[in-house]
Amino acid sequence: AGLKPALLYDCGAAGPAELRRYLARLREAGLAPRRLHLLGAEGSALLLHPGLARRRLAAVLRARPAPFMDVSAGRQCPALCGPAEAESIRGHLATLLAHLGAAEAAATGPVSSSEVVPAGWNLCTIVGVLLGYPAAYTFSVEEGAENCLALTPLRVFTVQASCPRIRDGLRVQIYSFSIPESLCAELKEVLDAWCDELKEAFSVQNDFVDLCILSEVVSLPAVAL
Repeated sequence: AGLKPALLYDCGAAGPAELRRYLARLREAGLAPRRLHLLGAEGSALLLHPGLARRRLAAVLRARPAPFMDVSAGRQCPALCGPAEAESIRGHLATLLAHLGAAEAAATGPVSSSEVVPAGWNLCTIVGVLLGYPAAYTFSVEEGAENCLALTPLRVFTVQASCPRIRDGLRVQIYSFSIPESLCAELKEVLDAWCDELKEAFSVQNDFVDLCILSEVVSLPAVAL
């Protein structure tokens, strides 16, 4: 429906070849009419809408302030990344954008695939951007995957809509992500722009109806990214 630039496939051990065959069958059934791209990275597989994914990467590269939230375990509380760290992440995103552009140019069928070697990348950050979140978490990989979000007030955003094409009354969760409540004011313009873009995309598709964007503040004893 053009509402998300990517989906993360983490429900099984199928590799790119198996997923391409599955997607080909979906297309034969008329359920996946758009061009699709399978992106592999360190064992993870993301299903991309190529055009939307490239536009999302380009938008994040232009965004000010940089929508990257540092939640490294050594921090007392979350904070937006400083200029040097933000510029490093932008470099990784620019490399990925170039990779996807080259893969799209070389594609010969409705479902293409490629693999990236994310040397030095924080995949949590990259995946967060590709999934279309307005801001993405990052952390110092030298400190491991731990973070400082335990018992931190988080504003959790949930986007749902109905999909009568599948079944009347079926509610589908399209997005779910969190932003530390302490950073919401700094990221207000980014969040408002994201909501406006989502509403605009929703208005030009006909697979889903009754868009609902909700948010609530929660604090959890531990948060896994």
